[in-house]
Amino acid sequence: MNAIEISFGIVFLLQITLGITVNVFLLLHYTHMISSSPRFSSSDLILIHLALANTIILLTSGIPEAMSAWGQRNFLNDVGCKILNYLYRVARGLAICTTCLLSIFQAITISPGTSPWARVKTKLPQCILPCCVLSWMLNMLIEFDTLMNMTGPQNSSHAQVMLDLKYCTKVSLGAEINLIIVVLFSLRDLFFVGFMSLASGYMVLVLFRHHKRVQHLHGPSLTHREMPEVRAVKRVIALVTLYVLLYGRQTVMLSILINMKEKSPLLLKCHVVLGFTFSAMSPFLMIHSDRRMRTFWKKKSPASNMDTP
Repeated sequence: MNAIEISFGIVFLLQITLGITVNVFLLLHYTHMISSSPRFSSSDLILIHLALANTIILLTSGIPEAMSAWGQRNFLNDVGCKILNYLYRVARGLAICTTCLLSIFQAITISPGTSPWARVKTKLPQCILPCCVLSWMLNMLIEFDTLMNMTGPQNSSHAQVMLDLKYCTKVSLGAEINLIIVVLFSLRDLFFVGFMSLASGYMVLVLFRHHKRVQHLHGPSLTHREMPEVRAVKRVIALVTLYVLLYGRQTVMLSILINMKEKSPLLLKCHVVLGFTFSAMSPFLMIHSDRRMRTFWKKKSPASNMDTP
């Protein structure tokens, strides 16, 4: 292994280890809050679903990629490749759907009482679980082609090889079928990313209008940056920007890799590393934006335990 391969291997290990640890923590934390508190937030179920999707992504694709980066080859057969890649693709679709659902839920939640969404607010919590189940069914159906075009390692010079992952290979099912699959995936991603962007834009507009109405109530000592509305808008913009940029980058780079006549190992490694960035970074954004996390860590900190009689 050369220095570049070792560097990618270290990055993989750090990214996967941190991502899985933080997502599992969020999964257990929000599950505990729902089971122990009768006044839990309805969005906690969505956050559980997103943490679960991120965990599956990192387990089913991150661990094999990390093993491959450290020189392991041929550790999966055809069945293993099909199952792991199918679960990965389904989980990736779930991350898209869940992020979109979270944006729509938050947009309706902060909408004014005089808006058309006022009647939907009371029924919204009952719609979360059915939406999560529907997203599972939708993505399991859409990603069914993965069970057909993923095989074990093959010779990359083979005419039907579309993408060589070293431990698994994606083969071509034919030009027409590949075109249908690409169009179907693109429509799904554009649909959910579009709704997520619209919901986030609506939140920015609502918070901006609210900020203008209450601006005269803030004291002169409270600067513009310290206002809670501004901080909330920044968190929304950061999350949406991260999501759109990373998944947009993944779609563009994957298309380039598939259509390249000579595959670039360095470009493929960069593509894989960046592909896990959202799953590894989004839990930190969730922790940062949740005030209950601060209370949780204060209770667990040694200083607070020493002050308790």
